[in-house]
This record gives sequence, C-alpha cells and structure tokens, in this order.
Amino acid sequence: MTEKLTLRDNAAFRWIALLLLALAMFCSYIFMDILSPIKDLMQTERGWDSLAFGTMQGAETFLNVFVFFLIFAGIILDKMGVRFTAILSGGVMLLGALIKWYAVSPSFIGSGLETWFTNHLNYIPGFQELGVAPFYEGMPASAKLAALGFMVFGCGVEMAGITVSRGIVKWFKGREMALAMGSEMALARLGVATCMIFSPYFAKLGGHVDVSRSVAFGVVLLCIALMMFIVYFFMDKKLDAQTGEAEEKDDPFRIKDIGQILSSGGFWLVALLCVLYYSAIFPFQKYAVNMLQCNLTLTAPAEGSFWNSPAVTIVQYVIMLVVAATAFASNFSKKKGLKYSLLVVAIAALVCYCYMGYMRQSAEAIFAVFPLLAVGITPILGNYVDHKGKAASMLMIGSLLLIICHLTFAFILPMCKGNDILGVTVAYITILVLGASFSLVPASLWPSVPKLVDAKVIGSAYALIFWIQNIGLWLFPLLIGKVLDNTNPAGTDATKLDYTWALIMLACLGIAAFILGIVLKAWDKKKGLGLELPNIVEEKDAKEIENK
Repeated sequence: MTEKLTLRDNAAFRWIALLLLALAMFCSYIFMDILSPIKDLMQTERGWDSLAFGTMQGAETFLNVFVFFLIFAGIILDKMGVRFTAILSGGVMLLGALIKWYAVSPSFIGSGLETWFTNHLNYIPGFQELGVAPFYEGMPASAKLAALGFMVFGCGVEMAGITVSRGIVKWFKGREMALAMGSEMALARLGVATCMIFSPYFAKLGGHVDVSRSVAFGVVLLCIALMMFIVYFFMDKKLDAQTGEAEEKDDPFRIKDIGQILSSGGFWLVALLCVLYYSAIFPFQKYAVNMLQCNLTLTAPAEGSFWNSPAVTIVQYVIMLVVAATAFASNFSKKKGLKYSLLVVAIAALVCYCYMGYMRQSAEAIFAVFPLLAVGITPILGNYVDHKGKAASMLMIGSLLLIICHLTFAFILPMCKGNDILGVTVAYITILVLGASFSLVPASLWPSVPKLVDAKVIGSAYALIFWIQNIGLWLFPLLIGKVLDNTNPAGTDATKLDYTWALIMLACLGIAAFILGIVLKAWDKKKGLGLELPNIVEEKDAKEIENK
C-alpha cells in the first residue's frame, strides 16, 4: 500500500507556502526601515536629532525585551500553532504601523494629542533610573508616539519572524531547509532595497516633502502581508488535514520546557552569536544612508534632468528586480548554458544599477544594493549547508567579513571624500560584501536551532533567541545615536556627522561574534551537536545514526 502524498511532499506547494511567508516578511522589512533613508528629513521636518531618531528606532524591540513579549509569543506559537500566530502577528504589525503613520502625519501637528505627548511620558519610573526608558524629557511628541507605534509593530514583526521560522521547519524539515530559510531571507531582504529606493521617493513626491507618505506606503504593504498570512492559513490547514497533525499541542506548556532550552550550552552560544551579529547589521541599516551622505561627495543632478526625475526611481527599481530575479533563478537552473546566461544578465544588470545610482548621486540608491549579492548567493550557501554542512564555519566567515566592512566604512571611505567615483566604488563594493556576509547567517544559523532543542519547544527556542537578539536591536540604535551626539558638536548638519566611533563600536561586535564562532565550532566538535553536518541526511546515513 503506497503512502498518501501530502502538500508538503509536493515541491511546488512546499515552495508556494514559502513564497507566501517570504512575501509577508518582505513587506514587514520595508516598514521596519521605512524612516531610515530619510533620517535627514526627519531632522528638518520633525525636529528629530540623532538621539530622538535612535530612541524611536530602538523602541521597536522595547516591549519584546522588557515586557518579555517575545517569550509569550513563543508560548503562543507552541500552544496555538503557526496559523493562528501568523494572522495575529500580521494584525499587530498593521496596528502599530497605523499609529506610527499618524505620529508623523501633518494631522498630528498642533493636535491635542501632540500637546499631551509633549507634556507626558517625560519620566518613566524605574526605567529612567536604569537608563532604558523609551522616552525622555525633550523628545519630540511625534517621536514619542511614533516610538509607541513602533513598539506595537515590533511585537508583531518579531512574532512573525519566529512564526515564519517555525512554518519553514514544518514544511521543510528533512528536506532543503537551509535553502528554504536562506531563500526566504533573501527575498525578505529585498524589502530593505525597496525601502531605500521608495521611502525618499514618496517623501519627496511632487516636489513637496511629506514624510508621512513614506510611512503610508509601508502601511499599505502591511495590509498585503496580512493577506499573505491569511492565504497561508488555509494552505497550512489543508496540510494538517492530510497529515492528521493537530495545530494545538496536546501537552500544555510547562515552565520547565524553557529550562530545558536554557540548559543547552549550544543554544546559548548560538543565541549570543546571533545577538552580536545582528546588532552590527540591523541598527547599522537605520543609519547607513545618513552615514553615506556624511562620507561621500554627492552633488544633486540638475533640475529637470532624467537623473533627477521620478521616472529614474522606477527604472532603477525594475533593474534591481532583474538583478535579484536572474541571480536567484540561476541557482535552480540545471542547464549550464541557461545558468551562466542568467548570471551574465544579473552581473550586467547589477553594473547598470550601480551606474544609475552613481548618476543619481543618491545615498539611498547606493545603499539599496545591500541585499542584491545576498539574493544570488544565499540559495547557494543554503544548498551547501543542506548537503555538505559547515554551518559553524560559515558563521565565522560571516563575522570576519562584517569586521572588514565596518572598518572600511570607518577609515577608508572617509579618505575617499572629494573623489566621487572612488568613494562610490568603495561604498558599492563594501555594501555588497556586507550583504554577502549577512546572507551567511540565515543559511547557517537558523537551520541549526532544530539540532539543539526538542521539536515540541522549537517555537519557544526561536522566541528566546529572538528575545536575546532584540536586546541588541533595542540597545544599539540608541547607542549609535548617543555616540553620534557625543562625538559631534551640537547643531552639526545632518549630512556632516562623523560616524567613525559608531562604526568602530559595530566592528567590535563583529570581533566578539568571530571569537564566539570559534568557541561554537569547538563546542560542536566536543558535544557532537551536528552543526557542521548536512541538514539532508541520506537514507544510509540516517540508518547508521539511528543504530548508534
């Protein structure tokens, strides 16, 4: 009697499920950094200095860290399942986005709510004494309300992150899981490039600056993300009907389950490496455009020229999509001729994209190249981890590249100021390498988690890692803002800040991550965790492992 095939056994349906989850995260990544490329406009239009901007950006993870929301999210995920948690996270993200949109909209200016926020939330007992308050006296009212909305959004987006990771494990365990996780992150990170290109576009549309239009663009995309989760809901429900699996766990959640996770030395090494690495990437993204504005010699194109028109934004984005699509598709082509043809098209389109970014003299367009190399190589790396292993080694390589990139931004890029071609070239190469470094993490770190904990508490394990990661994502945007304010004279022009010490701080995180990667590899060898082993186990190998 032949075993009945399920949606999970069908590669097409398996990858459609992944596409739905990845598109939802793509939209959330856009909103996550929606104000990052217009930091200078937030200072001129809303009076946000670096400290206010950094405090607002760090607020995204405040509730996750200090109210332990991510821990509760993991419990919800383990108890209620992927479907319920996905839709819940989509709704929470949208609610937070709407609050943030109102905070930066013209309607908020002069309102009674603005007066209330100006006069309140200037002192938070307990948090103020510890130096971790999400608001401070003198913080613009719009930044306070935006921070509040970003806190709510942060609860939703981090819940979505652990849910998507759990969903991929559900659909791809024993199959091409690292490839799936790497591909999901590659697509999601296109959201960073999309944000960098379109946030300034909408803010300056029609020659009139309105920063709320950028946030409104992100709100619309989060509506689409919620729809993607709803479609996934029905697809996942169909899978459970076929397999007979239950969405809800029969066993109630127990506190000792968290104790089981926390007692794993391998878990702690992975979690700490995660927080160090991501703290040097995500907070940097929020300042990267402004850093380029401060270190490159950029001259705006002449008014009325093609390079200064709205049309060039659309053309460049289309070329970016060509780069991403052809580079990504080349990984799955079995015909060598087609594979290399796609790679040639991808490289040619990338060169064209970079040329357009230079001609536009746009820091946002230059940094938008960040995820493009990652889109092409992440599936390769994921496929390698699936079939060959070496996840811990890849984490070490990623950390080493991270150190090199931040030190290049700190010392070499400022030396190129005055030479626009050399400066832009160094910026492009460094940003592409940083994106490649970033691609090493999802392809190697996240698929390693199921090797460290029991399957029934994997949702809680991801939640704990995300919670630890969120400590860094809350702290470092705030620290970067404080470092900038303390190393630059008061009143310094937003495009003339010195980023040297902020970048050195981020490079130090990379050094710590590299050292921890060495320790993790040694620990894996000693304990036999299997982090250096492939994810896809051949039938013969599986029997040998089972006999042992």
